[in-house]
Amino acid sequence: MSIVNIAAYKFVTLDDIATLRPALLEHCQALDLKGTILLAPEGINLFLAGSREAIDAFLAGLRADARFADLTVKESISETQPFRRMLVRQKKEIITMKMPVIKPADGRAPGVDPATLKRWLDAGQDDEGRPVVMLDTRNDFEIDVGTFDNAIDYRLTKFSEFPDVIAAHREDFEGKTIVSFCTGGIRCEKAAIYMRDIGFEHTYQLDGGILKYFEDVGGAHYQGDCFVFDYRTALTPELAPSTTKQCFACRAVVTAADQQGPDYVEGEHCPACVGGRPAANAPESTIPAATPA
Repeated sequence: MSIVNIAAYKFVTLDDIATLRPALLEHCQALDLKGTILLAPEGINLFLAGSREAIDAFLAGLRADARFADLTVKESISETQPFRRMLVRQKKEIITMKMPVIKPADGRAPGVDPATLKRWLDAGQDDEGRPVVMLDTRNDFEIDVGTFDNAIDYRLTKFSEFPDVIAAHREDFEGKTIVSFCTGGIRCEKAAIYMRDIGFEHTYQLDGGILKYFEDVGGAHYQGDCFVFDYRTALTPELAPSTTKQCFACRAVVTAADQQGPDYVEGEHCPACVGGRPAANAPESTIPAATPA
């Protein structure tokens, strides 16, 4: 049986998390879904996997709540379940930026859909003739797995570093159109709002992030794969699991070539572990529990 994987988020005010959290957990468990749902006063962020019927039933139930009726979902298929457990967690933010003045539920920054972005990248400019700059808002270890051609990468180790870094590099974007992007849209949405609020002009977010771009237009203008926070590790532009793996001992990303060496034993250690160095490209949380998008 094929497994349906979904990723979704929405910035919306939630003031009933104490009752919403157990209700969602019970619904997911009844449907035998696995993955992670994050709830915060600013909204919901979820990565779930299960049968087609179970996913459809969950989404129907969730969208029956008017707050989530327009929830947009990114979808991919895998042959195995990429999560080991089902978690519903309450957090201060569904993606940590530590900028409480940023309130996406009060209004989004402008977005650009994947088809329009591809057309801009094909032409080398936007519809008004400005050069287009792709700004990767993900962490360094994710970017090392794959990113857009010539994307700006500030080697972030956590998203909360973004505000200070981008404010210090205004000159990089003068006279250009900025398209911020991330895995599924949540980080680049907050990033675009922050840039707009501090005076950046011509700033967009990539609607649905890399996963939606792959789904709608494929891998044009993108090199490599897209890191995802589950046991698949990364997806190809065809939304299939890639050959890239992640070490569950130190959490370093391990390439297909490194997997062939004697220092890699799946589930035990990798070249980074054996070399005695910390994984510079490790994520902030363990794979099954981490759900940045």
